Amino acid sequence: MQKNKIKPLKDLRLLDRFLFAELMEDEECSKEVLEIILGKDISLLSKEQTEKEIRTATWLKSIRLDVYSVDEEGNIYDTEMQQNWRDDLEKRSRYYQGLLDSSLLVPGEQSYNALNDTYIIMIMPFDLFGKGRYQYTVKSFCKEDKEIEIQDGATRIFLNTHGKNKEEVRPELIEFLNYVENTNELQEAMFHSEKVTKIQKAVRQIKSNEEIGVKYMQKWEEIAEARAEGRTEGREEYTLELIRKKQEKGKSLAQIADELEMTEEEVQKILDKYTETIQSQI
Repeated sequence: MQKNKIKPLKDLRLLDRFLFAELMEDEECSKEVLEIILGKDISLLSKEQTEKEIRTATWLKSIRLDVYSVDEEGNIYDTEMQQNWRDDLEKRSRYYQGLLDSSLLVPGEQSYNALNDTYIIMIMPFDLFGKGRYQYTVKSFCKEDKEIEIQDGATRIFLNTHGKNKEEVRPELIEFLNYVENTNELQEAMFHSEKVTKIQKAVRQIKSNEEIGVKYMQKWEEIAEARAEGRTEGREEYTLELIRKKQEKGKSLAQIADELEMTEEEVQKILDKYTETIQSQI
């Protein structure tokens, strides 16, 4: 059987989730990325969490946040790298916002003013709204009077690496988004932004790190194995075994689906079928 050809670590772009997650594991790099996007200085409170799961009840669909950060003022940032277009991204961001909010209030809290301000950021190599903008910052406004902005502390930012309105956007953000899209072509480029230059240097170090290279190979092999075996007709049992092993390691449904490059519905369907088989034997 012909093996799928692995995309070398050195050829990954920041659009690739693995490379982006490795970059954002570095606290300084994560800070630089957020400052570039927000256009202001921030002080992060703690080390970023990659692939953080949020579930408010066992019967609800969980979410897995790419990069979860908190600053000293209590603001919460969820930064997502969305390489592929989906027709549900707007409502997906709404669902993320809802679950994120519901996880913030501690039991007994009487005031909703205790809710942290939140920023959900999606970086995409396509224009979700088709208006040619690099950045779409979405907040709640009154339809009848656009001067009335709802002060709910929730902000959603959609970034488009293919924007065209250069005169309306900070040059630093344009440099960063261009580097996200063309990471390899710009690996030796000179940038005006010190922050983008630091990110560029960090990416070079990641790509030359042998331990990260091994980690990448292991992840790729796991996915390739699941693709070759788990999705082949008649090999559903193999996929089930992979899923159960991952469950034993404490991984969530969202994490398992992401690692096997399946949808959560596909994973749940296999688990449900297994449960029904066991029940029929009792």
